[in-house]
Amino acid sequence: MEITEVRLRLVKEPGKLRAAASITIDDCFVVHDLRVVETEGGLFVAMPNKRMGTGEFRDIAHPINNDTRDYIAKLVIDKYKEESEHANSFPQ
Repeated sequence: MEITEVRLRLVKEPGKLRAAASITIDDCFVVHDLRVVETEGGLFVAMPNKRMGTGEFRDIAHPINNDTRDYIAKLVIDKYKEESEHANSFPQ
């Protein structure tokens, strides 16, 4: 499996949410609504989820193993860092 594209929408309001992302897998399948979140431990990529009737959240798309999760997270976080640095280099 190869992530062939990562798209980001940076969040301008201050808070824990830094960006929303979409990934394209093998140029043929897209997963929307991954989120880049700032935590005490650093940046974290949350998978798309929905709120259940119990109030809990459940992932609706997620990697099956840690290697795949780490691969996706690295690409998304690297893209976030690249785009946020680029956005911050322009005067507001």
